[in-house]
Amino acid sequence: MAKQIIDFYWDIGSTNTYFAVHLLPPIAARHDATIAWHPFNLGYVFRANDYVLAEEPRAKLSHRGRDLRRWAEKYALKFSMPSQFPIKTSIPLRGSLTMRKLDLEVPYIQALFEAYWEADKPEIATYAGLKPIVESLGVDSAEFETMSESEEIRAQLAEETNTGMERGVFGAPTFFVGDEMFWGKDRMDFIDDELARKT
Repeated sequence: MAKQIIDFYWDIGSTNTYFAVHLLPPIAARHDATIAWHPFNLGYVFRANDYVLAEEPRAKLSHRGRDLRRWAEKYALKFSMPSQFPIKTSIPLRGSLTMRKLDLEVPYIQALFEAYWEADKPEIATYAGLKPIVESLGVDSAEFETMSESEEIRAQLAEETNTGMERGVFGAPTFFVGDEMFWGKDRMDFIDDELARKT
């Protein structure tokens, strides 16, 4: 029987995706499933849906920080809100596609989320800020920038984003097991159940 695949649509600018990056792999491992990582431009999706985060009810926005701290405490994660939020994410997203070509996609994504959501390094929005991550993975930073700026990689990110929207993705993190879509860091139990059901 072929391995099950979990399609994971992510953006480094999403608070909730930080938690999913930590919580999903153990579930995938338990079911011997493969995670297919899909970077997509969340800002573009928000604009396409006329959604503005800052326009949510003030009470909800003020509660968000405490809720995120609860999640961090529950799972013993080093999450903290960065000093600069939001950031432009196209460069680090394209970088993940470059690293995919170099078979370094997952360690790059893990290091990216740690840098922004744990170590308060909003400079990862730039190539200069990504240089320490890239070079720690043994990749020449100049080559990384050239590849990430190529028309091929730019088109690939646009395709990932458009494909996600065609599948109904409206936020991050979003997951698919087959045709079943799950949205949010608090849907891990449902993903676990769906994988078990299909085994």
